[in-house]
Amino acid sequence: MGIVAIGAGIAVLTGLGAGIGIGIATGKSSEAIARQPEQTGKITRNLILGCALAESTAIYGLLIAILLIFMN
Repeated sequence: MGIVAIGAGIAVLTGLGAGIGIGIATGKSSEAIARQPEQTGKITRNLILGCALAESTAIYGLLIAILLIFMN
């Protein structure tokens, strides 16, 4: 059971990477909008798509952690 808990903890760490990635992307998109306000729509669309993809990795990590804990 101890090894499963370690594996679940490592799987949940994907949320840390997703949070860092979303933070960096948001900061860069704010800088891009400040430089080129006329491109706000395209920048926002790309930001939302990137954040959704980054967040999906965190959700997959959480799902794997839950499966590891409850399937053993």
